[in-house]
Amino acid sequence: MIKLRHLAAASAVALSLGIGAPPASAQYIVYDPTNFSQNVLTAARELQQITNQITMLNNQATSLINQARNLANLPMSTLTQLQSSIAQTQSLLSQAQNISFNVQRIQTAYSTSYGSAAGTGSTATMVANAQTRWQNSVAAFEDSLKVQAGVVGNIPTNSSAMTSLVTASQSATGALQAAQAGNQLLALQSQQLSDVVAVLSAKSRADALEQARVAAAEAQGQQNYKNFSTRSGYQPGNVTMFSGN
Repeated sequence: MIKLRHLAAASAVALSLGIGAPPASAQYIVYDPTNFSQNVLTAARELQQITNQITMLNNQATSLINQARNLANLPMSTLTQLQSSIAQTQSLLSQAQNISFNVQRIQTAYSTSYGSAAGTGSTATMVANAQTRWQNSVAAFEDSLKVQAGVVGNIPTNSSAMTSLVTASQSATGALQAAQAGNQLLALQSQQLSDVVAVLSAKSRADALEQARVAAAEAQGQQNYKNFSTRSGYQPGNVTMFSGN
């Protein structure tokens, strides 16, 4: 009896174990909250790094684009126009008649026709020098008018260049274009100042020659008076106005 009981009990245990044991191929899914949270944080960090890299690359691309704009040259130049205007003014100054803008020639002219030379020599010589001085003054005034006309003729060209440069400066896409436009505006201003200097020089030349002519005429007049006063005076004589029969 005791053996039968033990056998029955062993059979029941074996049966219960056989029913409750899982098959050999079955797998259990285990959820670990701590590990899952760490994985999520790691993925978030990696995603943030990728976002930061994309932002950095975008900023670098924008910087390269801006650098390209800053290095872009101004698509226009007024240098040729300015050089042409300056050359025209210089040509007019070089055409100065009789006494040019040359220190040596001015000294020579003054030593022969102006100053003390105006009151020396024969009467014919003084008359010829006076004629030369008058011609010099007339020619100088003509030269001054020519220079003024040339400078006035440069105004439309300069105005057009200034408008183009201001427009280019305002629409510049980068620092280099803006700087180049500014430099050309300064060059235009320098050219205009050169024209002003040319006009003042030509006008001053004419005024100086005319003042020198007046001073020389006074010196010549004094010499003529001196020559006249040293001559023998008038000797009166008997004059018979009516004769009687």
